[in-house]
Amino acid sequence: MSSTGYSDPINHALAFAAKHHDQQVRKGTRAPYFATPANVAVILTRYGRDERTVVAGILRHAVEDYLREGYTPDAVRERLADKFGQDAFDVLLGAACRRHDDDGIELSHEEQRADLLERLSAASDAARWVLAAHEVHEASTLLADLRRTAFPESVWQRFAEGRDARVRWFTRVADRLEAVRFDGTILAELRLVADALAGHAAREPLRR
Repeated sequence: MSSTGYSDPINHALAFAAKHHDQQVRKGTRAPYFATPANVAVILTRYGRDERTVVAGILRHAVEDYLREGYTPDAVRERLADKFGQDAFDVLLGAACRRHDDDGIELSHEEQRADLLERLSAASDAARWVLAAHEVHEASTLLADLRRTAFPESVWQRFAEGRDARVRWFTRVADRLEAVRFDGTILAELRLVADALAGHAAREPLRR
């Protein structure tokens, strides 16, 4: 299960993600977006996940970008499966938001999230680990940003759905993972940071 030590596929995935996210920054900041897949890899490695899962964690957002740009899953598969393996690609699809449902109907942002949570029932354990690690990173980064600023509204303005929906999302993910009987030890960390974020938000109401 361990993924410690040098891994050529992980190194290749990091290089691919660095190139894909080269011009991207985190919304509302100057921080390079590549920090996200790199940190997801660190989290998954910290929990001793296997190489396939770490590769999928690194590439998750690249796949989401392709799907949101209108590429079909088959087109993305052609682009990535040969490079990183069919197994890693299957994990990726289970952990990524998609733009269209099985009938080809375009989904709204909220519908994409609901669709992702629903598909967790059929997702592999590795896909659930990838999603959990991503949300641990996102919630932890958001909490750190809030703790560093005297103006929390400047942080919440990054999110179109608003503060309350953003805070609830992390608990929704944790609840859904528990509902599908995911027993990864990372679930406790996700709940811990989600609760800390909710508590911080409650103490820092938006200024009107």
